[in-house]
Amino acid sequence: MSCGLRDVLSFEGMDTPAVLVASSAFRQAAEHQSRALGQPEIHRVLVTHPIQDRSDEELQQLARRAVEAIVAELCD
Repeated sequence: MSCGLRDVLSFEGMDTPAVLVASSAFRQAAEHQSRALGQPEIHRVLVTHPIQDRSDEELQQLARRAVEAIVAELCD
């Protein structure tokens, strides 16, 4: 989680829009760490947990919804 947040901050620091994508199980960790890094409003998309036991079709649906949410965050 921390590495992903730092990557987003690094890209944003280079004026390149970025979005953290993580499992919803890490919501609280993302909130705490982004505040600790001084960026509480960092763009993030949390996908429904768990991931590993989903079928290919379920993963494709999850990915389609995530892409829509990522684009929305980037355009925000």
